[in-house]
Amino acid sequence: MPLETTTVILDCPQNARDSPGCILKMSAKRYYTRESMNHFKGLTLLFAHCVGGHKEQWEPTIERIFELRHSQVFEAWTFDWQTHGDSAILNQEVLKTSPSRVYGVCTAAEWSEAIAAFARSPRMQGRHIVLIAHSAGAGAMVLATKNHSISYTAMILVEPTIISPELFYRQVDERVATMEFAVTLTLTRRERWKSRQDAYAWLARRLPWDSWDPRALRKFTDHGLADVPDGTVMIKTDRRHEALSYTDTESHFAAAAELGKISKMIPVHFIWGTENPLVPHFVQEALADGTDGRKAASVTRVKGGHLLVQEEPDRLSDAICAILDTLPGEHDSRARHRSRL
Repeated sequence: MPLETTTVILDCPQNARDSPGCILKMSAKRYYTRESMNHFKGLTLLFAHCVGGHKEQWEPTIERIFELRHSQVFEAWTFDWQTHGDSAILNQEVLKTSPSRVYGVCTAAEWSEAIAAFARSPRMQGRHIVLIAHSAGAGAMVLATKNHSISYTAMILVEPTIISPELFYRQVDERVATMEFAVTLTLTRRERWKSRQDAYAWLARRLPWDSWDPRALRKFTDHGLADVPDGTVMIKTDRRHEALSYTDTESHFAAAAELGKISKMIPVHFIWGTENPLVPHFVQEALADGTDGRKAASVTRVKGGHLLVQEEPDRLSDAICAILDTLPGEHDSRARHRSRL
């Protein structure tokens, strides 16, 4: 049964750096099927993307999750970081004109406040919420749990870039070099093409896009690019804002501390790629070894690199579905029965 979608524009919480009444927007998209609407007590999945990503890059994964676990899932939601995707277009003028936004700064911590506001909104009352996040989006999702009045069912972190200050400074030169490399690549990348078809052809021949699943690359050219008045297309996310996101260490430090608290309250599952680790193995282990209370309900290894969402959406969705099967709820017996078939 095909997925149906609804896009909504949400007001973000007032940020102390902005003048009263000057607020950012967050674009969100809801996914469901006619059949899933019959499973009101099923799971509601909330997804957060990586730096440089956008909400639609989760769609190949979401489509397969609905195919494999349709009776477990009621709905799914994806969100664009305030400086990314459709949110970047919505916030363009504020980011340009607000004195506190002169550099377009919007941290993962600020994104987390918008996600948390959504999670405690009336539309989420009574929902069984599972948080699923990739890379820097993991920091935002973890920080969204700081308000313990919100009841979450579980959390799934895919290649999280969360790190404690102690681990960051253990190899500070290497960590800073990695950040500077990402910043340099972002600031010098091409961001405009004649058409979406031209963009797809150009990206498909170059790193890192040449390793992406064709569906993920098509989502990027369809949804990650904006039409420009001169007839060309360009990336919606301002590369300066994206570059700044790579240097947002404080949000990741805060998320590491919060992870120690939330993992005592709900199951936290980790999914890591097996190839070319961006996150060092000693950091991966420290996030789940009990240090400062951090522990893992499970650790799954999936063939692929850091960009599992873009490179291996089918393998990733299979891993996510296996985790969903372990979650308690009225959907649980059906899930176990189906997994034995």
